[in-house]
Amino acid sequence: MSIEKTATGQIGAASALLAILTRHADRPAPGVMLQELQAPDASYQWGVHLTMYGDLSGFEQWRAALDLNPADVDHKHSLGGTTAWLVVTGTAYGVPVALYGFYDLPEPATTWA
Repeated sequence: MSIEKTATGQIGAASALLAILTRHADRPAPGVMLQELQAPDASYQWGVHLTMYGDLSGFEQWRAALDLNPADVDHKHSLGGTTAWLVVTGTAYGVPVALYGFYDLPEPATTWA
């Protein structure tokens, strides 16, 4: 099954986003967008992409609120740069969810991770 390429296809993800933000209104405000994400069955579906910038505590609050497995959190950073991020994916409110937390390293990374 291919992903619906009209705005109609985004309604489920938009509804999930509204439910997420309403249910967790006391959490720090993330950047949000609807995006094609990989679902557990390996298909691509419209999902919710949440991003925290410079707030790893906020990242953890959202990870816990969305019941995303802490063992699935991956750490990445840019080679030769000071940008690093945590990422975890899963399913919440019936749609794929990707949560990112960006932060600055104290010095440039010398290896890619």
